[in-house]
Amino acid sequence: MDAVIATERLTKMYGPHRGIVDVDLEVRSGEIFGFLGPNGAGKTTTIRILLDLIRPTSGRASAFGMDCARHAVEIHRRIGYLPGEFDLYGRLSGADTIAYFANLRGGVDRSYAAALIERLGLDPSRRYREYSRGNKQKVGLVVALQHRPDLLVLDEPTAGLDPLVQQTFNEILYEAKAEGRTVFLSSHIISEVERTCDRVAIIREGRLVKVDAVETLRDLSAHEVELRFSGPVPHGVFEAVPGVTHVVADGHALRLMVSGPIAPVVRAAAGYELTDFVSREPTLEEIFLAEYGRGNGSSGRLADGGGPADGGGTADGRR
Repeated sequence: MDAVIATERLTKMYGPHRGIVDVDLEVRSGEIFGFLGPNGAGKTTTIRILLDLIRPTSGRASAFGMDCARHAVEIHRRIGYLPGEFDLYGRLSGADTIAYFANLRGGVDRSYAAALIERLGLDPSRRYREYSRGNKQKVGLVVALQHRPDLLVLDEPTAGLDPLVQQTFNEILYEAKAEGRTVFLSSHIISEVERTCDRVAIIREGRLVKVDAVETLRDLSAHEVELRFSGPVPHGVFEAVPGVTHVVADGHALRLMVSGPIAPVVRAAAGYELTDFVSREPTLEEIFLAEYGRGNGSSGRLADGGGPADGGGTADGRR
């Protein structure tokens, strides 16, 4: 597949403070790509450089094969952008705000915009300043989606949305992918990335620590396996299996941890009178916390120190 987004040793420093360091990234055409990391890790800094809202200290970034700094206008024509934080025109209604950005861009299918408004459950008659956080997010999503861009760049897109609307949003992403469009989605909510993305890049303290398919990332972590036998437990047999650790016998049951492929354990168990086999697959959150550091805050989120690396903007890309 062709690369829609590509960066090479992309670095941004804010004076003495770290933004991002030597980020090498490639997002393929037609995929939903997750950009995962704690707050302050450098997700928004990367996005701002891609949109030429800020310039890198060193390195290069391109979109659609064009340099992001030299061809920003051409690139913006093909992008739909939702910032992580934005504040639009308080006196305009939701409908007026959406129409305003449609008129600025031109060529927007108004019937598609109306369908998005209905699917997301937005009341377009209210003034923007009267909206809740979730409804403001819906306005931003319609603005980003309504022109069916070749590339969607979404920074924390589900913030403030209730679970039902999140499900609808996921369906819209899948539809965009089915149409051959590309999605670049940043988040610190691991379950969001796990549900929607084909591949994931993990960034921490401004550096990429992993880029791989979601399923491959799960395989990095150990499975919790419990085996139950009809007779005595063959304890030593499983201790000798590659990748097996923490083997604990409890009556006719055996509990163990398996790193990497689980097939060798299955083959070993098949030689005995096995009555039950339970394997719990790790979540992406458990993998992240085990491999790359601790997490704080609510379940399903990653937390880290904030700073200049992440921030906000407006729905039309102004800061």
